[in-house]
Amino acid sequence: MTQSLSGISRWLDGILLEIEEGRTVARYVVRDDMVNPMQVLHGGTASAILDDLCGLTVFAMGREFGYTSVNLAVDFLNAARLGETIVAEAHILRAGRNIIHVAGKITNAEGKLIAKCSTNLIQTSVKL
Repeated sequence: MTQSLSGISRWLDGILLEIEEGRTVARYVVRDDMVNPMQVLHGGTASAILDDLCGLTVFAMGREFGYTSVNLAVDFLNAARLGETIVAEAHILRAGRNIIHVAGKITNAEGKLIAKCSTNLIQTSVKL
């Protein structure tokens, strides 16, 4: 993902593990610049991971126009500590012509759910 068109994606520095129709999976290492003062994954970073991966999942659909997030609802359920490896997954729930609904989650190496999200992306006028 270091070749991404997205600056935030390059900063997050994930490793793409799987990409298939309507689903993507990536791995990240929780770095010092991703944590809060308690040395756990910052909620903003977790949100950025989920938003970015959900957007990539939509981009990979190969639509004619770009899509952007309308909303992003994130539940933070457990901590991911500095140095931990986490895995994020996004999948399309419903793909309409103008709005695409996507769900995502972050888990740790033991499979514990760190965060989950629901988001809607809307078609823009930006032709790809």
